[in-house]
Amino acid sequence: MKTEIIGRNTPIDDRLRGLVEKKLAKLERFLDDPVEARVTLIAEKHGHAAELYVTHRGGVLQGTEHTDGTFQEAVQRAVEKVEEAARRTHQKTVDERRRGDRGQRWPVEILEQESVGEGRAPRVIETSQIDIKPMTLDEAALELDGSEHGFVVFRDAASDRLSVLYKRKDQHYGLIAPEL
Repeated sequence: MKTEIIGRNTPIDDRLRGLVEKKLAKLERFLDDPVEARVTLIAEKHGHAAELYVTHRGGVLQGTEHTDGTFQEAVQRAVEKVEEAARRTHQKTVDERRRGDRGQRWPVEILEQESVGEGRAPRVIETSQIDIKPMTLDEAALELDGSEHGFVVFRDAASDRLSVLYKRKDQHYGLIAPEL
């Protein structure tokens, strides 16, 4: 992370510079490279202020904090604001990826029992469209608990294969995962 620290009405010593860089290091796990940060520390008549601008591939994050205390408090609060914004941005990106904007849907048809077999054409009673989302097996199990169907069709996040998780009559789960 490229960091620029500016002091207005105050000198920036190594201790303060180290504190700022340590606090900003937390942001790197949420933001895509390249990341540039500009921190302005301002000594005011009755307190201190920290202005933080972080530029990354996804945009700009900003946090400003005025305090009656020390520069450390102002920097801590400004970094917390930017960290929360970075966390929200990161989570939004992860959710969009998991949602899978691929537009894949799986048609499910419910057939009338009497219409199947003995050479008759199956009669469809109901048709539903089920979204296929990328998720882990644990996420699929949680989705199955809240599902109105007895199964969940998902794209396994680890192997990128289409899988079906279903609830068995003995209340355990069954997994259908194709071997390719």
